[in-house]
Amino acid sequence: MSDVFVSYKAEDRKRVRPLVEALQADGYSVWWDEQIGGGAAWRDTIQEQLDAAKCVIVIWSKRSVGADGRFVRDEAGRAQRRGAYLPVRIDAVEPPLGFGETQALQLRNWHGDRADRRYQAVEGAVQSMIAGDAPHMRAPAGRDRGVDRRVVLGGAIGAVAVAGAGAWLLLKPGSAEAAGSIAVLPFENLSGDPNQAYFSDGLAEELRSALARTGLQVVGRTSSEAVKNADAKTAAKKLGVANILTGSVRRSPNTIRVSAQLVKGSDGLERWSQDYDRKPGDALKIQSDIAQNVANALSVTLGRAAKGALNVGGTTSAEAQDLYLQAEAVLGVDNSEDGYRRAIRLFDSAIALDPKFAEAYAHKSFAINFMTGETGSAATFEAGYAQAANAAKQAIAIAPGLSVGHFALATALEFQLNLPGALEEFRRAEALLDKDVSGQLQYVFFLARLGAWKPAVELARQAQKRDPLNSAAFHREAFALAYSHHYAEAIPPLQKAIRLTPTISRGHSLLGLCLLQLGRIDEAQAEYANASPDDLHRIAGQAIAFWRQNNRAASEQELKRGQQRFGEQGSYQYAEVYAQRGDKDRALAALDRAWAIRDPGLATLKVDPFLDPLRSDPRFAALEKKLDFPAVSAA
Repeated sequence: MSDVFVSYKAEDRKRVRPLVEALQADGYSVWWDEQIGGGAAWRDTIQEQLDAAKCVIVIWSKRSVGADGRFVRDEAGRAQRRGAYLPVRIDAVEPPLGFGETQALQLRNWHGDRADRRYQAVEGAVQSMIAGDAPHMRAPAGRDRGVDRRVVLGGAIGAVAVAGAGAWLLLKPGSAEAAGSIAVLPFENLSGDPNQAYFSDGLAEELRSALARTGLQVVGRTSSEAVKNADAKTAAKKLGVANILTGSVRRSPNTIRVSAQLVKGSDGLERWSQDYDRKPGDALKIQSDIAQNVANALSVTLGRAAKGALNVGGTTSAEAQDLYLQAEAVLGVDNSEDGYRRAIRLFDSAIALDPKFAEAYAHKSFAINFMTGETGSAATFEAGYAQAANAAKQAIAIAPGLSVGHFALATALEFQLNLPGALEEFRRAEALLDKDVSGQLQYVFFLARLGAWKPAVELARQAQKRDPLNSAAFHREAFALAYSHHYAEAIPPLQKAIRLTPTISRGHSLLGLCLLQLGRIDEAQAEYANASPDDLHRIAGQAIAFWRQNNRAASEQELKRGQQRFGEQGSYQYAEVYAQRGDKDRALAALDRAWAIRDPGLATLKVDPFLDPLRSDPRFAALEKKLDFPAVSAA
């Protein structure tokens, strides 16, 4: 029997063959249906191989997710039930319902290069599964869910919050535990229906938010989910927390059963547990009751105001909350335009049921923001970001004490290049008790762009303590250091971010920038090559590196590739290349075009090292004045 079984649609065989051959070249025994001999009882053979394989790679493509992909879905379901499921996407598709809980690794436009980081991520996950250490590849939560291409044009505010395969093993045990610190591990879905996973995951995330509003130190979602398969004592040690909350959900049309258990991290002993058997409409009461009981068990006194804070920005409609959780689940696995629009429709449906659902407005704002950036065009920027700002303002009007509304508005204002307004909203959000890690990490980027690199680094390190397996927290620290010209200091946190999530392109391109600025051009080129071919930071960085190597033809070819791929939306990046070539007129003309289309990447202009040759030019100073950067101390 083979260790690896590959499930795919027969019409995709030519596209799947390079993966099979690459795995075989790396020493793995791989079975796929091309090996079925003539006259063989093929159904029996497939089932025998499928059930014996330690790792089942399921190839999701346009064909396999369609109506004719039933056989692939059946094989995926069998693999999922016994923990052998490893999804890989070769097209820009969303896995069918029931298979989105585990994030699919990307092999789009991959043609067999075993040195490609995307393939290496797949190979690493296969190796972990065969060894019995199932990799955790849960889709990112909340707003950290992919690189915003529009913001990539000038500094990448996109999200890289996914913990990669086996990432939690990289973390050394935390130091002193805080008595009021807690991690909420993912609640197990016992419903017998994978389609219900969004609800159990959403319940755990809602509990994290509620507990944070009581004043407890709550570990972020990424790190909590990375240790979901560890026992409570081990998880607490890895995360450096005193307490672990675990649970399970069994949901049917008539009943919801939730079991919750609070465990002391130092010895694994139970502090509190409760089972709830209620009607589905009572899910919100269960959630509130669990949060209050956990707070009581940890001797956190909840006055009337604190008890009310448990539901700030939430809803009293169980149906509205269910739609909201579905929307969040969609955003966790699909950052295509269709995915964003589907999530926005779900948020709108939740709001229609409860017009006072502030969190739904706030998360709708984020969805519109990132949809505009990732899938829109220069012509849609103004209307899209205005719509996002309006949704965020509605959230704030309903629940001014909810940080996510202020973070959403700050993001929309930053994307509109209203930098003073964005700073004001970020500061309001940061002052609130319930601020989440992803919002703080957006603020880190913003502070770094204003030149406040020391506060940015400090805030990133605070986020690392709250979410120690979130690679974005280390990437943000590196960004602040790199864009303050501390290139050597930026490399260690950046390397840690890459170890946690080696498939995130932005980490490699930022490391390429640091190496390039340190004069290590060959190393920089090698690191840029690890980034996605469509990463504009890679394209600009390589064009600059080739120029410094006196390879003018290669530099021009790389620049033209970016221009052909992104058109005027890459104007900011083209300006970087021209500036580094010493062509100030073309660089400034490209920046003028970026201003004309209101490219959000211009927020990085003040600190961008690639634009340093332009800083003495009066035309550059005039553009910087237009942007109206608010004054913030670097100390």
